[in-house]
Amino acid sequence: MNQNPVNEERSAEDPSLQTIPLVELFGRLSSSPEGLSPTEAARRLEKVGYNELQEREPSAFRKLLTFFWGPIPWMIEAAALLSALVGHWEDFGIIIVLLMVNAVVGFWEEYQAGNAIAALKQTLALKAKARRGGEWQSVPARELVPGDVIRLRLGDIVPADGRLIEGNPLEVDQSALTGESLPVSRGVGEAVYSGTVVRRGEGNALVYATGRETSFGKTARLVEEARTVSHFQRAVLKIGDYLIIVAIGLVLLIIAVALFRGDPIGETLQFALVLTVAAIPVAMPTILSVTMAVGARILAGRQAIVSRLAAIEELAGMDILCSDKTGTLTKNELTLGAPSCTEGIDPDAVILAAALASRREDADPIDLAILRKLPAGASLEGYRVLRFVPFDPVTKRTEATVSAPDGTTFTVTKGAPQVIVGLASPPPEVRARIDAAVEAFAARGFRSLGVARADKEGAWRMLGILPLFDPPRDDSRETLAAARRMGTRVKMVTGDQLAIAREIGRELGLGDRILDAALLTGADYREASRLADAIDKADGFAQVFPEHKFHIVEALQQQGHIVGMTGDGVNDAPALKKADAGIAVSGATDAARAAADIVLLTPGLSVIIDAVTESRRIFRRMNSYTIYRISETIRVLLFITLSILVFNFYPVTAVMIVLLALLNDGAILAIAVDRQEAAPEPQSWNMPVVLGVSTVLGIVGVVATFGLYYLAERLSGLGRDVIQSLIYLKLSVSGHLTIFAARARGPFWSNRPATALLAATVGTQLVATAIAVYGLFMAPIGWAWGGIVWAYALVWFVIEDRVKLGAYRIFDRRAPGLLEKVRR
Repeated sequence: MNQNPVNEERSAEDPSLQTIPLVELFGRLSSSPEGLSPTEAARRLEKVGYNELQEREPSAFRKLLTFFWGPIPWMIEAAALLSALVGHWEDFGIIIVLLMVNAVVGFWEEYQAGNAIAALKQTLALKAKARRGGEWQSVPARELVPGDVIRLRLGDIVPADGRLIEGNPLEVDQSALTGESLPVSRGVGEAVYSGTVVRRGEGNALVYATGRETSFGKTARLVEEARTVSHFQRAVLKIGDYLIIVAIGLVLLIIAVALFRGDPIGETLQFALVLTVAAIPVAMPTILSVTMAVGARILAGRQAIVSRLAAIEELAGMDILCSDKTGTLTKNELTLGAPSCTEGIDPDAVILAAALASRREDADPIDLAILRKLPAGASLEGYRVLRFVPFDPVTKRTEATVSAPDGTTFTVTKGAPQVIVGLASPPPEVRARIDAAVEAFAARGFRSLGVARADKEGAWRMLGILPLFDPPRDDSRETLAAARRMGTRVKMVTGDQLAIAREIGRELGLGDRILDAALLTGADYREASRLADAIDKADGFAQVFPEHKFHIVEALQQQGHIVGMTGDGVNDAPALKKADAGIAVSGATDAARAAADIVLLTPGLSVIIDAVTESRRIFRRMNSYTIYRISETIRVLLFITLSILVFNFYPVTAVMIVLLALLNDGAILAIAVDRQEAAPEPQSWNMPVVLGVSTVLGIVGVVATFGLYYLAERLSGLGRDVIQSLIYLKLSVSGHLTIFAARARGPFWSNRPATALLAATVGTQLVATAIAVYGLFMAPIGWAWGGIVWAYALVWFVIEDRVKLGAYRIFDRRAPGLLEKVRR
C-alpha cells in the first residue's frame, strides 16, 4: 500500500483547513461530530496510509557494507593488501575470509538487536481515543484518518492536526513545534497540532491532517535512540581507546626494532597491522548492543518496556527510588466511605454533588468510586452539565455548571480539601470541624475529598468531606523489604495529606519520617543544600505538587545519589527527565511516557525491582567482558612484544593473531546471555579495581606463556614453526579460560556459567585445537602436544584464579567507597 500519498483532502499546506467554519470543514471531510463509521475509517486508512512518517532505513546490504568501512576494517583490509603485496596468498585468503565472517556475525547480531528494539517501540505505540460509529474507542494513533473525531485530555500528546469542536479551552504546550516556552490557549474552532502536549483542559477535535501532511510531521517520539551512550558505555569505550593507544605504542616499538635489525619491512608492517587489530576490542560495540537488547527483551517479558536502553545500566547504580503511592504502592482501587457533612447537609446530597462534578467517560478512579456510591434511588438523569472544568494538578479540583430537572442552575466542585475550604471560606467553627474530620480520616489512612456548591452567582458553600480509601497492594511490603535488601532506599512521594502518608508509610514498613512538601516552596528551591539533609533522611514526602518532584530529585542527586523517579502525569515529565532513571507507571499519560526511560505496563513496584535486578546482572556481564578484554590485550601484546625484543622471535604469525581475535570475540558474544547473580548492592564503575585485576590477570598469562615457550624450546628442542603453533593454542585456550575467571568475583566455581557461554567457548576451542593439531594454516603439533598444552593451560588457570582473588582483596582496599563488595 502506498504510504501517505499526497491528498488534497488532508493537506496541511491548505491553510483554509485551519480557518474555514467548522460546518464547512465537516462537509469537506465528509464527517460529523459522531465521527466516522469503522468501515469508512478503514477505507480512508487504505487510501491515505498510516498516521506516521516512514523512516528511511538503509537496506540490509548497505548495513552489511558498513562493517567493511571504518578504522578497524581498514586495518584488517590493509593487512590483507600487504599480504598480497609480499606474496603471502595463503595469509591473504585467510584474512579475507575471516574479515567476511566478522562482518556477517556483527551484522546479524546488530540486525537481531535492532529487531528487538523495533518490537519494543511497537509496544509503546501511541494510543488515541476516537469516536467510531458514535462510540468512543481506543485506537492506535497511527490508524487515525482525516475526518476522525478524537478526545483530548490533560497529558495527551495530540496525535494529529485537528480543530477543536467542543469542550473547554485547552492550554497546549507547543514548544516541540514552535519553541514557545509557555503554553498557548486554544478554544473551539482553533487548531491543535500533532506532537504538542495538552497541559490543561479537555475537549474534542476533528482531525484534518495526518502523517507527513501534519504541521509537526510526526507524533511525539516515544522511544529515544536505542544505542544512547551511557556513563558505563563511555567508560568501556574509553578502555577501548586506552587499549588502542597501548597497542599502537608497542607496535611502533616493534617496527622500530625490526627496522634497526633490517627485517623485511613488508612482513613487519603486515604483522604490526594484524597485531593492532588483535588488540582492538572489535566485538565491543556488538556486545554492548546485544547485551542491552537481551536485557530489554527480558524486561519486556516482565511488563517493563525500556525506551532508552542505557537506562538499564543507570538502574544498576540506583540507590534511591522515589515512588508515587497510588497504583504503585497501593491498589488504586478507591472505595468511598460515609461522608462527613456540614450542618444541615444530607450525606446523599454530598455524594450527588460530587457525582455531578465527575465524568464517567474519563474513567478516572476517583470519579468512578463516587459514581458507584450514588445512593439508591438517586439518578443523574434530568441533570444536564452545561460546563465542565476537568481536574488540573495546579487547581486540584473539578467543577461543573449544572441545569437541574426543575430548571435551576447551580455549580458544584470537588477536589483537595484545603483547596475547597479556601474556595468556600467557611466560618472558623465549621473549618475546625472540617479539619478535624480530615485529620480523623487521615489517621485511618483515608484520603479526603472536599465538596462544595454555589447557586447561580452565589458564594460557594461547603457541603462536606468524602473519605476515599486506597488499600496497599498485597505485595508492596514484601517488595519494599526486597528493595532494602538490595541497597535501594524507597521514598514515597504522594499528594495526600501528611497524616495519610505517615499511616501508609507505617503499614508498608517504610517509616514515618514524612516531609511536608510545603517546605519546598519559593526561595527554598534556590537553597536546596539547606534542605538536602532533611530530604536525604526522609522516608517520604506528602502534599507533593508535580513541581516538587523535580527539586526532590535534584537535591538527592546533589548528595551523590543515583535517583529513580516514578510518575504518571504531564507535569511529572520534568522530574522523569531529571532523574537518572525516569519510570512511567502503568496508566501514565502520553507525555509522561515520552519523558520516561522505562514504561511499566502493570501496576506495582515489583516490576521496578525486577528491572533493577536484571540491570545489575547486565552490569556484571559487561564488567566481566571488560576485565577479560583488557587482560587478553595485555597477555597477547606484552608477550609478543617481549618475545620480539628479547628473543628476536615472532611467537605467532599474522594469521594466528587474526584467528585468536575472531575466535575469541566470536565466543564472547555469548556473555550477553551469561548466568549472573544480581549484586546485593547498587553497582558503580570502579576503574582502579577493573584495571588492577585485569593487569594482574594479563601479567600472569604472560608468565605462563613464557613458561611454555621455555619448555618447548629449551627442553624439547622443537622447531620454531611448531613452537608458534604451541603458543597459538596456548594463547587461545588460556584466553577462553580467562573468561571463566573474569566472570566471577569469587572462585571460578562459585558461579556456574550459562550453557550458551560454555558451549560457545568449548566449540571455538575444539576448532582452535583441531587447527593446531592438524596444522591448518600452521605447523601441526599432534594430539600429544595438544593434550600437554591443554593440561598446562588448565593448571595455570587454577593459579590465575587464586591470584585473581588476592588482586580483588588488594584493589578493593585501595578503592574506598566501592559499592560492589561481594565478600565470599
